[in-house]
Amino acid sequence: MHAIRLHAFGPAENLRYETVPDPVPGLGQVLIRVAAAGVHVVDTALRRGEPGPYPLPQLPTIPGREVAGFVDRIGPDVDTSWLGKRVVAHLGAVPGGYVELAVTETVRLHEIPTDLDAAEAVAIIGTGRTTMGISLFTELGPDSVVVVTAAAGGIGTLLVQHAKNVGATVVGLAGGPAKVELVQRNGADIAIDYLLPDWPAQVLARLGDRRATVLFDGVGGEISGAAIDLLAKGGQHLVYGAANGAPLLLSEEESAARGIISELVVGPRLIQRVGGDLRPLEDKAMAEAAAGRLRPAVQRFALADAVGAHRALETRGTVGKVVLQA
Repeated sequence: MHAIRLHAFGPAENLRYETVPDPVPGLGQVLIRVAAAGVHVVDTALRRGEPGPYPLPQLPTIPGREVAGFVDRIGPDVDTSWLGKRVVAHLGAVPGGYVELAVTETVRLHEIPTDLDAAEAVAIIGTGRTTMGISLFTELGPDSVVVVTAAAGGIGTLLVQHAKNVGATVVGLAGGPAKVELVQRNGADIAIDYLLPDWPAQVLARLGDRRATVLFDGVGGEISGAAIDLLAKGGQHLVYGAANGAPLLLSEEESAARGIISELVVGPRLIQRVGGDLRPLEDKAMAEAAAGRLRPAVQRFALADAVGAHRALETRGTVGKVVLQA
């Protein structure tokens, strides 16, 4: 089979499209013929040699942890009904997703809803799971005014939809006219280009006498600082990423002075919130997608163009979830 392998930490060009032996499913495992594999910003950091939520892998390594396709073979002690099913799985802590064939345990499998293709299913199992986890840190309703700073991103797209599903007023921020247009099509009540110097004034003018109650922050840097100023007292600043630099978390003293809460809602905080079990979040995200309430945005690259996918992700030239198609 073909796979993307990394032999040395460094730039995207270090990713190699190679032929490797086909894996064999073991006890309780299946072999998935992969149609789509997820690319995550964490993958780019690990490729550069920067540990984060996952430790640096031993080299050579095959990056990626989210795959979708159909079950091609089964290992010992696996129900034969899995054969031929369209499935999606998060591989967990061990990488190995940028491949044509992947092996994983049956306990990680989800059947793909009829209306989702493989690339969309990959987005739901990864970004959808995270979105459902982020939503646990707040209670949204018709009185909520929600600001999403990276509203054209994979998680941002789903956060906009989730907030609209419960009746909230949603302000989506994105960089550039094309991304703003996507945010508008995604259902945001107000879509603003944060590359414009007066964007905070535009948001305030559109909101009138209302102020934000929740800020879902996936950008960081100066944009986050300006977005925090939109929060009313009692508001929540929920940080899930830092596409524009380091995540901006307020100190306890500054949060208290502003009368808001500022907290990181991914990584160990999210895992602690769900008691270490992420499967219910996957189940919830898949159910929301099957019901048509969540529809991911996906940007597709060929498996052989993993270098291009990493470059685009690192330069913020992507929209939605980045997916490799075999």
